[in-house]
Amino acid sequence: MSSGLQRRSRLQRLVRRRARLYIGRMNVAFELAPAQAEKLQEAADRLGISPSELARAAVADLLAERDDDFRTAAERVLRKNADLYRRLA
Repeated sequence: MSSGLQRRSRLQRLVRRRARLYIGRMNVAFELAPAQAEKLQEAADRLGISPSELARAAVADLLAERDDDFRTAAERVLRKNADLYRRLA
């Protein structure tokens, strides 16, 4: 299998797995501008998946990214103030 096909196959598996991990019981419907819909379709075609699978994966990534950002910020604050917390305890 060529490296391009391997990469595409790997991306397809990743997108499908991310969509399954994060989306379970909610259906969402919204309208996209024609230009956005076209870009979504083109990206999905490149990955060999449906536009809805790509949209689910994008939402899952967005939500996970915010969780990671919050966790990173909270850990930084806890490390920075560890001495203060010890003194106050």
